[in-house]
Amino acid sequence: MSNIIAIVGRPNVGKSTLFNRLTESRKAIVDDFSGVTRDRHYGKAEWINKEFTVIDTGGYVANSGDVFEAAIREQVLIAIEEASVILFMVDVTTGITDLDDEIAAILRRSKKPVYTVVNKVDNTALENEASIFYSFGLGEIYTISSITGSGTGELLDQAVTHFEDVVEEENTLPRITIVGRPNVGKSSLINALIGKERNIVTPIAGTTRDSIHIHYNQFGHEFMFIDTAGLRKKTKVKENIEFYSVMRTIKALEEADVVVLMIDAQEGLESQDVNIFHLAEKNKKGIVILVNKWDLIEKNNKTIKEFEDQIKAKLSPFTDVPIIFISVLNKQRIFKAIETAMEVYENRKKKIPTSKLNDVLLPLIEHYPPPALKGKFIKIKYITQINGVAPMFAFFCNLPQYIKDPYKRFLENKLREHFDFSGVPIQIYFRQK
Repeated sequence: MSNIIAIVGRPNVGKSTLFNRLTESRKAIVDDFSGVTRDRHYGKAEWINKEFTVIDTGGYVANSGDVFEAAIREQVLIAIEEASVILFMVDVTTGITDLDDEIAAILRRSKKPVYTVVNKVDNTALENEASIFYSFGLGEIYTISSITGSGTGELLDQAVTHFEDVVEEENTLPRITIVGRPNVGKSSLINALIGKERNIVTPIAGTTRDSIHIHYNQFGHEFMFIDTAGLRKKTKVKENIEFYSVMRTIKALEEADVVVLMIDAQEGLESQDVNIFHLAEKNKKGIVILVNKWDLIEKNNKTIKEFEDQIKAKLSPFTDVPIIFISVLNKQRIFKAIETAMEVYENRKKKIPTSKLNDVLLPLIEHYPPPALKGKFIKIKYITQINGVAPMFAFFCNLPQYIKDPYKRFLENKLREHFDFSGVPIQIYFRQK
């Protein structure tokens, strides 16, 4: 089930500030990997044990006169179609503008939950002025100040009532989704693997109505492909392609166990690919990278190594990811791609016995302990794997707050060195003991 909140509204009402506040609020709860770029268009958030993706539609509008207003309307329509909850943001200091009215009219016709969010309400006088926005006829209004964060708690308490709790389905087939920019060869890969007999299963209970689930059962592997590539609804909207494909990608990614990110060998890894990669990483999904159209690249003995190094430099710090060079057209290494995705799926489920973890890691920690801080020595006593959808490890020690990121990375590298976690994000927590 994809939980997506889209923030819509005209420019300069504070969408990005609210977006930053929602996606940052998660840091207090979960240690984020340092160095992960935060894309301003979409990010993960969590509120009272419900995880969701937030999309700031403002990041996708091309700014030019009339085209500009048409683009905003178009995005509101796509957001209505794709998001689970819509936050309609307005600005108390400017009152209701024509564009606000127009957006409200589109939202009134939608069947989705819409919350009117009145921003820049910093004092009681403005609180009273905000009541004018009831005239939209969209129900309750929520007054907030996205700069200070006041009012956002009450808003989120309501918004997340539409979401499922974070529960993992048991004993279902592995779910693999292929993502990447348009025209990179996603559909061709699925067709090449499956041949013409596409056994399309849709919809499975609890999944979004618009991703196609294809049952794959060949060569000893069985799983579900989640395919969104060929989906185009007939809407009256002249589709804003980038925004639309991002919405689709996020949905496919949230449903999957393993995300196969496909890139074009001639174009390399672009910023949109890096964003998708980090979103998959934050969602704790398994990840495999496929470099397609490799048949079109001039080869020398260094090419693959150089290409891999370039990709890994852009993905750091999480670089323990399989990269496979394929040609869908020539059916080169496409089955290797599937085998690797299944290996990553197994790595993500891997449970390591506590005794083995301690036997392997404690001597390494003894040999290279965490650096002392303020004259205090940090002693790690034992390690255990926490149950979860992806590998998580707790290191019990006397002064957890003194352990810094470089040492955390050292421990992650040792875990990867001794137990194969290729393609899988690892979470490490330090607990008091």
